[in-house]
This record gives sequence, structure tokens and C-alpha cells, in this order.
Amino acid sequence: MPGHLALKGEKISLWTLTKDDIKLIWKYYGDFELRKYLERRWQPIYYEDEEKWYENIVKNKDENIVFCIVENSSNELVGLIGLHKIDSYSKHAELGYWIWRDYWNRGYATEAVKLTLKYAFEYLNLNKVWARALESNKASQRVLEKNGFKLVGKLRRHNYTPGEGFVDELYYDLLKEEWGH
Repeated sequence: MPGHLALKGEKISLWTLTKDDIKLIWKYYGDFELRKYLERRWQPIYYEDEEKWYENIVKNKDENIVFCIVENSSNELVGLIGLHKIDSYSKHAELGYWIWRDYWNRGYATEAVKLTLKYAFEYLNLNKVWARALESNKASQRVLEKNGFKLVGKLRRHNYTPGEGFVDELYYDLLKEEWGH
């Protein structure tokens, strides 16, 4: 079970990550279909890589904050969401998230983004949150758009995705004054 409760939503809650969560995260991150739209999607990930990732998150929490997404009804860990590259001077951060495949299409990512935006704008006092999505990842684009993000640009044929070839990388952002709470 994750650490401390950060924010509670209707279907899911955001909890702090603990070292005990790494084994389950590593198990799910081994799913290449799940990783299809993430960075390092082609690389095998070793358990030791996940331990180093966790240590890096803890060490650099001023720049990266990662929450466990926990289903309220079962207390199951169903994914991760984080704010990365936090720039406390210019007041912006990159949003990233993923949900285990068994929990897709339940609205968990949409609610997790909503809660993370509350954290970003109210607790961190950020001015902007931005995100990237590959053009072929329609589900992620819908999650961002449901939360008020605007498409602001793209890098053409910027990423290679197995089975799809080179695809555009789309950039979205949301300003604090546009945030719908």
C-alpha cells in the first residue's frame, strides 16, 4: 500500500509513493503494450532500474513529484501520475501518467489528472502545466482535453512507435487562469 494520502477523489485517490510499491510498478511496467506510448518503450526494464528511478524521485522531489493512483473501492494501486521538470522560478511543470492495462477506460486517468492539477495550482502555485502525447495515443489526448488542456504545438514524425512507425508528438498546456477546478 502506498504512503500518505495526498488528495482524494470520487473513484481514485493520490498517495505518496513508497519503496514497497516498486515491485508492483516494475511488474506492470514490463507490459510492452502499456509502455507503447511512454519513453524508453523498447528497452527491457530491470528491477534495479526501478529502484534507481525511485531513489531519483526521492532525491529530486523539488523537480519531480510522483503519486500512486489508488482505486478507492479496492485500495488497489492502478497507476502513476507525476509532475516532472518542476520549474519553481517560471512556475511550470510537465504532467505524465499511466494506468495499468487492467484499469483502462474507467475514467481513472481523467480523475487523476484533475487531482494533480489541483495539487499543481493550489499547493505548488504553478502557473502552467504542460504535457506531451503521441498523435496515435487518442486516449491520452482525450484525458488532457477533458481537463481543459489546449493543443499548442507538435513535432512532426518525432517519435518511433513499434507497429506504427514515426508519429507526431503533440504538446498541450493549461494555464492556472484557464483551470476549471
